[in-house]
Amino acid sequence: MSTPTMSHRLAAEFIGTFWLVLGGCGSAVFAAKFLSDDGFSLGIGFLGVALAFGLTVLTGVYAFGTISGGHFNPAVTLGAALARRVEWKAVVPYWVSQVIGGLLAGLVIYVIASGKEGWTATGNMAANGYGAHSPGGYSLAAVLLAEVILTAIFLLVILGSTDNRAPKGFAGLAIGLTLTLIHLISIPISNTSVNPARSTAVAFFNGNGAPAQLWAFWLAPLVGAAIAGIAYQYLFGVADELADRPVRDDAR
Repeated sequence: MSTPTMSHRLAAEFIGTFWLVLGGCGSAVFAAKFLSDDGFSLGIGFLGVALAFGLTVLTGVYAFGTISGGHFNPAVTLGAALARRVEWKAVVPYWVSQVIGGLLAGLVIYVIASGKEGWTATGNMAANGYGAHSPGGYSLAAVLLAEVILTAIFLLVILGSTDNRAPKGFAGLAIGLTLTLIHLISIPISNTSVNPARSTAVAFFNGNGAPAQLWAFWLAPLVGAAIAGIAYQYLFGVADELADRPVRDDAR
């Protein structure tokens, strides 16, 4: 089987991130709150949005993981590089593809949502935030702590489920369910980032303070991912067959 070229890998990261943002943020914008003509709520709520994010990454990992590693997230790429699962020269190209893919999905959400009379993007694009822009009014310190810890756990699950010692074929399921659980915990706290590309994708369309707070949703996930990427081998070691293996992309 031929090794995917860098252009193939970047295309996979672009499409995968596009799908993650469209499915996750799109569900929050279009379906989280929805009333029937008689006033009955048909919205999917926090649970539905959490499942949407989990399902997008689950399907994306199974579809594109063998091509690019299925990161769809700059924090995952950084953690994978620190854990020696992807080569460092791929980090910046991956980040660029992820951010552009996410922004395109944000644009698609904006264009579709604008087709509803009376809808405005300001404050309605599922942006992340702290303080007055946190769904539950959580402080900057609380949001940073939650994002660092949850991203670190996310990376540990990713690295563990893609370890050569792990059962084969279940990584996508583990990763998707973990992202679902992360959203169930933190949607009220920060609207859940753990992914700088996801945060960037909608911040500028959303406005209402989101662009000014975007730094937090790059800093915290990258710090959490770095902690996990560095700590993984010290916490759990590496499989014997990986000990002398050159740096590679983390196949999932």
